[in-house]
Amino acid sequence: MSRPKPEPVQVVKQRRDAALSALVTGVPYIRFLGIEFDRRGDELTAVLPFDEKLIGNPFLPALHGGVTAAFLEVSAIVELSWSMLWEDVEAGLIDLSAPEPVLPRLPKTIDFTVDYLRSGLPRDAYARARVNRSGRRYASVHVEAWQDNRTRPFAQATGHFLMPDPAAHG
Repeated sequence: MSRPKPEPVQVVKQRRDAALSALVTGVPYIRFLGIEFDRRGDELTAVLPFDEKLIGNPFLPALHGGVTAAFLEVSAIVELSWSMLWEDVEAGLIDLSAPEPVLPRLPKTIDFTVDYLRSGLPRDAYARARVNRSGRRYASVHVEAWQDNRTRPFAQATGHFLMPDPAAHG
């Protein structure tokens, strides 16, 4: 009995990247803010490239608080969705070669609490989310955002989300 030959690493990488791209490009607000995701294996780092339109107070200048909150919330939702998709992506169960790939619905925010720790400076920002609990109906996620130094976050948040029905797609 021979073991099946493992997939080439590029095929696996392309499938992972296609799944992440399909997840992110389906949300116009993510594109408007310019949020990108850097994927290393199953770990995601959200990246908010600096843009003048993101400034709330031009006299400081500082990132708008709503932009910061949206960046944290998007990071949490994408991390939560990615953690739900990961096993299906790895198993090749999600077909992204279709013109309109069918992905599970995104989790819905129940509540989202942001702690603004310091002003977001006019430069790129990064965020990482950690799923604290994820059940069939409910999930809890913590997320931190930083700029130059990961040990000095400028904002953090905790969110609770209603999980989508696994039978509902699109």
